[in-house]
Amino acid sequence: MTVVVWLAIGVLGAAVVTSLWQIRSASDAASAAVVGDLIFFSGVAMLVLVSIERESAAVVDAVMLASLLGVLATVALARIITRGRR
Repeated sequence: MTVVVWLAIGVLGAAVVTSLWQIRSASDAASAAVVGDLIFFSGVAMLVLVSIERESAAVVDAVMLASLLGVLATVALARIITRGRR
């Protein structure tokens, strides 16, 4: 189980690195926002995997709070980019 968790953390780390490269070359604000969300939620997923490895319930609570705030930030950014249009 330990090897699988660390392998998954490595894959997520690679996704963050490639996303950082992609956000550097994003053509518009919407693309940068999507890549920023990918980076944020990849970080949250890494925290989940670390909490599984360390068997820590406190980290899971922090991850749930971060996920809620991340979703709210995504919705708010989408409204800003679309200028409130539906």
